[in-house]
Amino acid sequence: MTEPDTFVRWFRASSPYIHAHRGKTFVVFFGGEALLDERFTGLIHDLALLHGLGIRLVLVHGIRPQIERRLETLGISSRYHRNLRITDPRALECVKEAAGQVRVEIEARLSMGIADSPMAGLRLKVVSGNFVTARPLGVIDGIDFEHTGEVRRVDRENIQALLAGENLVLVSPLGYSPSGETFNLGAERVAMAIAGAIGADKLLLLMEHDCIDARIRSPIRQMTTAEARDLLNWEAFTPEVAQHVEAAVEAVEHGVTRAHLLDRHVDGALLLELFSRDGIGTLIAAEPFETLRGARIEDIGGILELIEPLEREGILVKRSRERIEMEIGDYWVIERDGLIIGCAALHAFPEAGMGELACLALHPEYRGEDRGKRLLEAIEEKARSLGLRRLFVLTTRTTHWFLERGFRLVDFNELPVERKSCYNYKRNSKILLKCL
Repeated sequence: MTEPDTFVRWFRASSPYIHAHRGKTFVVFFGGEALLDERFTGLIHDLALLHGLGIRLVLVHGIRPQIERRLETLGISSRYHRNLRITDPRALECVKEAAGQVRVEIEARLSMGIADSPMAGLRLKVVSGNFVTARPLGVIDGIDFEHTGEVRRVDRENIQALLAGENLVLVSPLGYSPSGETFNLGAERVAMAIAGAIGADKLLLLMEHDCIDARIRSPIRQMTTAEARDLLNWEAFTPEVAQHVEAAVEAVEHGVTRAHLLDRHVDGALLLELFSRDGIGTLIAAEPFETLRGARIEDIGGILELIEPLEREGILVKRSRERIEMEIGDYWVIERDGLIIGCAALHAFPEAGMGELACLALHPEYRGEDRGKRLLEAIEEKARSLGLRRLFVLTTRTTHWFLERGFRLVDFNELPVERKSCYNYKRNSKILLKCL
């Protein structure tokens, strides 16, 4: 494909997400390391693009390296416990200075409007404020964390009002007590608390590394909250990644629809995650991102779109919308983020104690990874539950796939009487049978 063709194809593929995200609220976290990277301008451009597409944004930034630099200049050693900074009075002054500098720098970047840049002619309204009420973390394991705090309350109403006014809300990792004290907060915890408080649709955490199971050095692309909790209990993550996973899980448990963990070093990570079906990060949600389930009436369009290319090639027998609608209770589908990527049907012949596996199809981009096997197993389980003893399939192209999964070739006489009457001799399909 030519470059224009690739662009047009990508742009068209992204349009469902552009529509779906418009008017939604996203909380985006990035650490202080991002500001020190030359690619930070690209991130600013992407955030401005999201705002321009009608997405309501709350940005929460970290300041750890900026604090470290100030402490080092003063000859003060950083102190940590449980990967949390112990903030004494001198460290607190460095925290305040770092927060102020970083906030101003981000606001300056968001105010850019240079000609021939992605932000040309753009005027973003950025608002910062005392949105977080905090309390001291206290003493843990005998260690006094002093001015390190935790979120007590989020000013939900004010943030929502600002977002409704098309403002971009910028939040520093500081919290304030009713008595006027200032506390140093974990930025990812602030992002989590805000996302939950305002009912954000997404929490996006830009991390320094990909989300990897440290035990086997394997990236994780999706988890339910329950699966993530198990991995946290098994200490499957490095301490830094674990902090972000914990924040993501708590956000979802507090009502955020989805949380995404992204490697910020990937150029355009936000765009790739939000505007492509598979994304490039790790998705955490209450329910699985990809599910195998019984089909519903609203799935008919997706099933037809899936099987139509296979019908054109003669691999599948052509089925009308009316026929599928009448038989929808026979179908199982694999749904991935709203897209039907796999289907199969079980047509029962109870008098013969047999069932037919039919219309097994997978989206070409999602073949492999045992999805066909999962559909077959679902059909076999359903057949057993109906008291069927044997499962047969008619195929012209995939004989060996079924032979490898316990089927054997049989002749025409093995078919139920009702199925013999509608056998298509022109297709000359192979008949395979499996005892259940």
